[in-house]
Amino acid sequence: MSKRYRITREFKENGTSGQGISLEECKRYFSAKPDFAYSSVFTVTGATTMSIEGDFFMWSCGDSKIPFRHYQGDIYVSGSNEAVIPKMMEIAGELDADVLEG
Repeated sequence: MSKRYRITREFKENGTSGQGISLEECKRYFSAKPDFAYSSVFTVTGATTMSIEGDFFMWSCGDSKIPFRHYQGDIYVSGSNEAVIPKMMEIAGELDADVLEG
């Protein structure tokens, strides 16, 4: 089972703790990243196909598409691909946020 990570400002001491990461801020941030694309649906295909509605910023990493999901002021991502960790840390740093596991 892979770990899930959350990029959040919940614990920031510089006054941003009450200020989550807004969807508008995410759209501006990720639109400047050529390896990210916004999607309002994430589809998982396997033995069955499942589509999840939401706000996803799909990261193109080689042949993989990895969803960074904006949800209630935070960004969530699965750690199933080891390339996610440095990318997630980069994003958190640029958004003045922390990374939490779980």
